[in-house]
Amino acid sequence: MKILVTGKDGQVVRSLLARASAHPGLTLIAVGRPELDLADLRTFEPALARHAPDLVVNAAAYTAVDQAEDEPETAHAVNAEAPRLLARLTAERGIPLIQISTDYVFDGALDRPYEENDTVNPLSAYGKSKLAGEEAVRRENADHLILRTAWVYSAHGRNFLKTMLKLAETREELRIVSDQIGNPTAARDIADGILTAIDARRRRGPEGWSATYHLAGSGEAGWHEFAAHIFSENAARGGPSARVVPITTADYPTKAVRPRNSRLSCERFATAFGYRAPHWRESVVETLEELAAADPVR
Repeated sequence: MKILVTGKDGQVVRSLLARASAHPGLTLIAVGRPELDLADLRTFEPALARHAPDLVVNAAAYTAVDQAEDEPETAHAVNAEAPRLLARLTAERGIPLIQISTDYVFDGALDRPYEENDTVNPLSAYGKSKLAGEEAVRRENADHLILRTAWVYSAHGRNFLKTMLKLAETREELRIVSDQIGNPTAARDIADGILTAIDARRRRGPEGWSATYHLAGSGEAGWHEFAAHIFSENAARGGPSARVVPITTADYPTKAVRPRNSRLSCERFATAFGYRAPHWRESVVETLEELAAADPVR
């Protein structure tokens, strides 16, 4: 089965390529700019024709949450218009599509983890663009999975975990927001969930598809707790760490409004596909070990 994945350097893309070897019979092809550019819709049809995939995973996106407040049109083009066309073209060819979405489609007002059918109400330009992408995929290609995830980190690219480690090299104390709660999620765990769903598709056909699911790390934390665990584990491995001082969202204003409660219930995905991501604390340890293996003198 040939899987075309949009993007080349994104965290989920790199994790998919690394984890696919554990799934015999799957061939993953990562296609990014200039061959397939989400900002250039003219590249879509030639890329699909060239590679003739059996399934497409749209793992690329505009993810600069604060910058999107200044570039809402660009965010909408990449996160909404590109998935719309990709969904239309894959539907015309009978190709199933997996679209990655985000916890930021919710406003965070609930006092429990969000379920898939809860009311969406994005607070930011980024969240609005991702919600528009979800809606476009549902309209254009009935044979889809929409997977919402959250707080993604890995050993690659730019993310919260790597930012914390970098800051700890020069700072003894960091002030981190503690009143936003969500599910820290390792990109490798998202990749494992996607590959599990694809394996299920190969075994039993489209059962469980044409639906929206949440796919995030098990357990919950605030950014402050997330950072403290990163530093504790990194210090245990001889790496830099910093004291973490909890602050409120009001103490750290940003251009984009974040939901206070980003927690996602992932029970529906576990029931449908038999996969539940590991606890985020375990995955932080695995990510730190991956970083240490890649840079032993770090």
